Amino acid sequence: MGIDKEQFLLKFRNDQRIISVMAVDNPKQLPSLTDGFDTLLLIVTNDLSLNNHTTNYIRDDSRIQERWVDPSSIEQWIRHGVNRNILHWLLKGEILLDQNTYLEGLRHRILEFPGDLREHKLLVEFSLFLRKYLQSKEYILDEHLLDAYNNILEALHHWARIVIIEDGYHPEITVWRQIRAINPGVYKLYEELTMSKETLKQRVQLVLLACEFSVMSKMERCCEAFIQILRENEQPLSTDDLQQHPQLVELRAELPLLLNKLVKKGLIKEVAVLIDEENSEIELRYTSV
Repeated sequence: MGIDKEQFLLKFRNDQRIISVMAVDNPKQLPSLTDGFDTLLLIVTNDLSLNNHTTNYIRDDSRIQERWVDPSSIEQWIRHGVNRNILHWLLKGEILLDQNTYLEGLRHRILEFPGDLREHKLLVEFSLFLRKYLQSKEYILDEHLLDAYNNILEALHHWARIVIIEDGYHPEITVWRQIRAINPGVYKLYEELTMSKETLKQRVQLVLLACEFSVMSKMERCCEAFIQILRENEQPLSTDDLQQHPQLVELRAELPLLLNKLVKKGLIKEVAVLIDEENSEIELRYTSV
């Protein structure tokens, strides 16, 4: 049983704290998208005190969740992938109220998938891929096969997301259904890893080999947004400088590993800077080639 959306429209229309309201009905195949509630009401507010405020209640036999969020938080969710459900909500939800067409404009921008957002997401996914791929290589050398399998499966998931982004689409919650239509080759690797009759070690080795040839060759392309940050700075930047950069906030944990790989590939330069003569302490900083 659906909610009476007209009643909610009357409830919210005259509330000066509200910019827009969207209703997202529970998709029966993926109820977790609305945390199991019949309807999610996404309420965009200009009142920062209500940001991330959540209320759960029952009305007319429908289980409803209200989520209040400010525009800045929504933008961060989209850019940084903190809440992967947000794209489904914004693209599939019904707009009930929209001051200054805020949600309509946001939906349009998501569908456009502008270049700067695409480059940022490629960098994030490649950084996460790199970590899992290298961990899997280390685990298999030590014969920790289940750990190697788990990490290469996660790496393959990031690879799939890279391919989807390169094709101009946002990765959906159901990535493998999406990748099957976009790149059957990557989907085939997923099948080989999860369902092949080969030994577990052989399956992991196969995907590791494919990653080495196919994804590692994408390093320069996927890291263009990061390399551009270095180009824009005349002076070499320290790891701490980069970790504090607003465009790299979500990559703080991955940056040291990424920096080492980019240096080894000759895509960026490592510069030694003497910072303490008395103790002969040298700091490593980074700049573009």
